Amino acid sequence: MAAPNDAFVLPRTGRNLRNRSVLAAMTNKQSNPDGTLSDEEIHWLTRRAEGGFGVVTTAAANVTETSRGWDGEMGVWGDHQIPGLTVMANEISQHGAIGLVQIFHGGMRSPESINGVQPVSASINTEAGMEGSTRALSDAEVLALVDDFAQAALRCQAAGFDGVELHGAHSYLICQFLGAKTNRREDAWGGTFDKRCRFLFAIIEAVRALTSPDFLIFVRISPTIEKIGLDLEDTLELAKRLSQTGIDGLHVSCWDVFQSVEDGDERRLTRRFSEVLPADFPLISTGAVWSSSDAQFVLDEGAQLVGVGRVAIGHPDWPAGLGDDSYHPQRPPFSAQHLAEAGLSPVFIDYMRRWKGFVI
Repeated sequence: MAAPNDAFVLPRTGRNLRNRSVLAAMTNKQSNPDGTLSDEEIHWLTRRAEGGFGVVTTAAANVTETSRGWDGEMGVWGDHQIPGLTVMANEISQHGAIGLVQIFHGGMRSPESINGVQPVSASINTEAGMEGSTRALSDAEVLALVDDFAQAALRCQAAGFDGVELHGAHSYLICQFLGAKTNRREDAWGGTFDKRCRFLFAIIEAVRALTSPDFLIFVRISPTIEKIGLDLEDTLELAKRLSQTGIDGLHVSCWDVFQSVEDGDERRLTRRFSEVLPADFPLISTGAVWSSSDAQFVLDEGAQLVGVGRVAIGHPDWPAGLGDDSYHPQRPPFSAQHLAEAGLSPVFIDYMRRWKGFVI
């Protein structure tokens, strides 16, 4: 049985990961207004690479200038962002980790107040907190966005990153195309499940065509999101199909790996996804993992890699404890001094104050 601190080889490329730990992408608002990386953002991530993570994933990076979801978001839409990306990629690599950039488009979660334009989506959509509604993308615009994702991935490769994670989770644009409620199109990009998947598959194909054969492509998905019409039956089928596209791994954003879906099946989500995937296909499962025993639980449920977010904010050296079965690091609340010593900037610490009970 695999252990969290065991090495792992990505089967498609033969790339070696020093352990099974994955730093999941997390919003932190530390980037500059033009999408370039600040020194604080670079330090935050390289500190986790230095801390021993096998894979380090950046915060979500937008693929167009008008797809930003929040202030302080990093970008990969322009060549002016490559120098900072190069510094970060080199730092992550020098500390022995695999570096991934999570690339995304906010879709209906790209406020007009930030981007200066009406947000777009698969269809005309709105949700609580939105400023009005989206407009539906034209066929030509969908094709242009597929190329935007591919060009963004190419910039990541030029900067020296090992790969990208396509953000198809958490109700952002790719997810909006996948959802039956948010994608009500009647053309080639929507309607049936097959057509709702086409946008994501077209991005994968375009990224693979534009980047080198050893460039890594991971995809992150949500198991279910009721408000956009994404159900577990569809995402399990999506997982099976993704495993046949030549991607390097699937990242399932469970929120809580210990809970099951209330559908009469008591199997946890990690188990349900692992059982529809080929035995050797890399599955990352993320959600509420804190201790070494939590990490072992995820592997025992069938995942090959364990993703974490919150514990890595307070404990940049978290992977170092995975060899100890009793490792259970301090839980929040954390003092601002503790977080600063863990590599968070004042901006990031202030952002974490929004998380109830995280900062003293």
